[in-house]
Amino acid sequence: MLRVEIGDLERGPVEISGSVAVDDPVLEDVGFELAEAVAVSGRVSMVTLGRFFWRGRLVTEVRGLCRRCLAATSASVDAAVAVMFAEGKDPDDPSQYAIGPGAIELDEAVREELILATGPYLLCREDCKGLCAGCGTDLNKRSCDCQPPTDLRWAGLQAMKTEFEE
Repeated sequence: MLRVEIGDLERGPVEISGSVAVDDPVLEDVGFELAEAVAVSGRVSMVTLGRFFWRGRLVTEVRGLCRRCLAATSASVDAAVAVMFAEGKDPDDPSQYAIGPGAIELDEAVREELILATGPYLLCREDCKGLCAGCGTDLNKRSCDCQPPTDLRWAGLQAMKTEFEE
């Protein structure tokens, strides 16, 4: 648990450095698997009474399946974080996090910022060709003989073309 005491912040900015373990409950159901702990760093400072700002970094490695070809893959995450914490959190402001009693708990912010930095899908590489929709061949490894699916919206024009060619 990453925690900064409010009393410490009243004396000035607080540098933080720590990590969130791969099996930490705060990281359950994030939609990807962590290959290593999330390194968390940065500086928390008071903005005004009851409002605090954390500027920092999240660094880790995630792994999962490529969205296009389903191959196992991994990706490095190195994300800048800029987060506001406030007493009496505004429910209409999703970028603001609530302050716990006497302390700022960074865990929820780490979870959310990590999800945003990772994105919804992993790719093995940007030019991944994926799988053939017809036979399932990995098009990165070899091509197949499947014909592209016919779009039924063009059937009328195809019929006219065939009629014209005859």
